[in-house]
Amino acid sequence: MHVRKNPGGYLSAAEIPLSRLYLCMAGVFFAAAVVWVYNLMNYSVFKIHWLMAALAFTKSTSLFFHSINYHFINTEGHPIEGWAVMYYITHLLKGALLFITLALIGTGWAFVKYILSDKEKKIFMIVIPLQVLANVAYIIIESTEEGSSEYYVWKEILFLVDLICCGAILFPVVWSVCACGITAMNLEKLKLFRHYYVMIVCYIYFTRIIAILLKITMPFQWQWCYEFLVEVSTLIFFVLTGYKFRPASNNPYLQLPQDEDDVENDEVVTESGALEGVSKVKKTSNGREHQKESTL
Repeated sequence: MHVRKNPGGYLSAAEIPLSRLYLCMAGVFFAAAVVWVYNLMNYSVFKIHWLMAALAFTKSTSLFFHSINYHFINTEGHPIEGWAVMYYITHLLKGALLFITLALIGTGWAFVKYILSDKEKKIFMIVIPLQVLANVAYIIIESTEEGSSEYYVWKEILFLVDLICCGAILFPVVWSVCACGITAMNLEKLKLFRHYYVMIVCYIYFTRIIAILLKITMPFQWQWCYEFLVEVSTLIFFVLTGYKFRPASNNPYLQLPQDEDDVENDEVVTESGALEGVSKVKKTSNGREHQKESTL
């Protein structure tokens, strides 16, 4: 039986460069992750910083297995089951870590608070299952013939669910922006959150809309450039996010209140005569208490 294939392998001309592309990008993401971990060793860091490192390493591992998967498809005409399963597992993990990390940064978790509000928890209850569904849809698309009816159904499901997830992770950032007060330090945090919001919007807009439009207009043999643009934009987004929220003493996101106007006033209000004489207490950022006045 005669088997048809291109001179370069079983993949099309638009897909042959993908194996090398994914392998190179895996190396770049791995190098970025190593640099990030090296910087973490020099500072007092939060749990979210290590989660960001885990995301970068998982992204690198996912791209590595993706490269191997494409290599065997090109040389053997079909994927090797073991390598394909490893890619799908790391791809699922990477997708979940990405949206969890972005949402946690947006809420300020681990940096400035350790408890999520009810509405923030609801965002995670919505985003995480949707992200799992989006990754399952992607896996089905990867293993389905492009001409089949199931392919286009799951492709539409993937696009819709992915947009919903991207829109949902913007809410914690907006809530954090609205929660910032008018103090000088909070204005710095407000500026940082606004920049983060713009970064996410630009990343979503480019990878979900602009890059797809470019793919449609590109010649067939250059359509691999779509994956290149997506991976490079993801790398830039990761680097900018790491730079904005890096563990540094001058990072406004990590600074605790220092001025008298920035501290919270915990007032005890007397409601009956039995509580007369109870003092109002003002707590400073380092936990010390000062008596302010007596409620007579």
